[in-house]
Amino acid sequence: MAETWIRLLGPPAIESPDATHPQPRGRKAWAVLAYLALQPDGTSRSRTATLLFPDAADPLGALRWNLSELRRSLGGVSIAGDPLRLALLPPWRCDALELVDSATSPDIDPLRLDGQLLEGLSFADSPVFDSWLADQRYRLENCVQSLLYEASLAALASGTPAEAVELSSQALRRDPFNADCAAVLVKALVAQGEHRRAREQVSTFENLYHRELGLPLPAEIRRALADAGPAAAPGIPANPATVRSYLDAGSASLSAGAVDRALDQLRLAVELAQRTADRHLLAESLVTRAGALIHQAGGRGAEVADFLHRALSAEAPDGVSRTAAAAFRELGYLSVQRGVPDRAAGWLDRAMVAAEGIPDEQARILAIQGMLASDTAHYEDAVTAFTESGRLAMAVRNRRQQAFSEALLGRVHLLRGELGPAAVSLDRAQDWVADEYWTAFEPFVAGVRGETYLAAGRLEEAAALIDRSWVMAELAGDHCYMALAAGAEARLFLAHGDLAAAEHWIDRGLEPTPWYLWYSARLLDTAAEVALATGSPRASGFVERLAALASRSGMREFVVRAQSHRAVLGDEAAAQAVPWLAREIDNPALTAFLAQRHGG
Repeated sequence: MAETWIRLLGPPAIESPDATHPQPRGRKAWAVLAYLALQPDGTSRSRTATLLFPDAADPLGALRWNLSELRRSLGGVSIAGDPLRLALLPPWRCDALELVDSATSPDIDPLRLDGQLLEGLSFADSPVFDSWLADQRYRLENCVQSLLYEASLAALASGTPAEAVELSSQALRRDPFNADCAAVLVKALVAQGEHRRAREQVSTFENLYHRELGLPLPAEIRRALADAGPAAAPGIPANPATVRSYLDAGSASLSAGAVDRALDQLRLAVELAQRTADRHLLAESLVTRAGALIHQAGGRGAEVADFLHRALSAEAPDGVSRTAAAAFRELGYLSVQRGVPDRAAGWLDRAMVAAEGIPDEQARILAIQGMLASDTAHYEDAVTAFTESGRLAMAVRNRRQQAFSEALLGRVHLLRGELGPAAVSLDRAQDWVADEYWTAFEPFVAGVRGETYLAAGRLEEAAALIDRSWVMAELAGDHCYMALAAGAEARLFLAHGDLAAAEHWIDRGLEPTPWYLWYSARLLDTAAEVALATGSPRASGFVERLAALASRSGMREFVVRAQSHRAVLGDEAAAQAVPWLAREIDNPALTAFLAQRHGG
């Protein structure tokens, strides 16, 4: 059956084998269609009407007319109910829908996903919808970029470097400074045997970074030319027993805190596994090495993602598999930290399918799903995920996983203003972190516990823990925890009324570049509050950076807070958007903040 496509990315159109297929008439009909397509749980008729037809004498009547117009054009599409839901029936497909579900839609062609959502249409007469549309454009552009990047990695892992070159080149046309995509392009050229072209490409990137940004070439792009590091001696036998020995040695080194030695041992395990015929062992070695890089050495870029895609290519990722589940989980974790929630959700769903009957892996996956839910302000879902993760971790006696899930649960309670439950969770996590001598995670737990004291007005206790969080994060060189602690320091001095010190800590926090973008968003939110309190001209810059980051990354609460800051700066459209956007978020602390700031 020939497919009929609803194209919402780029100039909107219905593409059908029948060239005379009727198109929806009017930009508001397209607006209704796009809005319903991106509301998977449906939306009430009154809310949709108010959003899109705020000045109509009969908003519900205007909505009914546009729905009838859509039904005339989209014969195989169901649009019904209250809440309204859009349901596509074969042969109908929608590019925007498939994009947000792309991790579970393997046949989607990322090269066809080009252009903005409802490109060429504007809705100044519906300012709240215009704000929603701007947020969704950021979100979907980010999702397309991530899809191109991951598809290029998958092509490289499956042995089709020419396709990887095409996909990574397209990604770089959209974002010329994306170091991960640049690294994949260089790796793909090397895999094709085009070493001179790869070196020329590295030189081109180096000139671009120096000329446009005044920065040196990112190390991962240069590393993509060749794998640096120790090679296995020719006399070492390449067999499963030897590979297993290196994997065990790497795990022991990690437990002892000898990270560099562990990475060398795991690198040798991968190299030896590649010489065997055991595809599962190769996949396990690649996932183990990637996990060590991510969680012990701060690796987040194309190198570790390449290992994970190569592991999935070796493992045949269908059915129950601990190795495939771990690879999917790590890809989901990277997507959460990079702020690509739609991609993250798909990877984590696939991880959970592969982890059926493996409770320790399920505990890890649930914790990352909880992070995703928390970052996107689905707080009840986050509480459920962290609670179940902790239960499973306790059952398999994984104390570190218990501490991680409990600490993140404490963060959710803090964000919702539930200070008692936050304190209980964080104190419990602190005890477990101490029992495990898990100093790498202590800056997070100490910082968030300090913020709980700060929110309760206990400034002296807050200062002790926040100061400890900063010192430990700085000593470890952990950019994420440095941003967390610096933001907490700024809020602490803001509470003391010392605005100069608060500004100082904002500047210190902005120096590092966290991989986990939620920390950047929270710091920018604090920076905007401090700048507004001081009357600094930097306020609008912080607000716009926050708005762009939050929209692109699906961080719904930070979208609301950015609009609130804009409203304080005099943006009337933002002031109209705040209550409409906030109504979708169940957070008493946010509700109280907005009521105090804007009234109502």
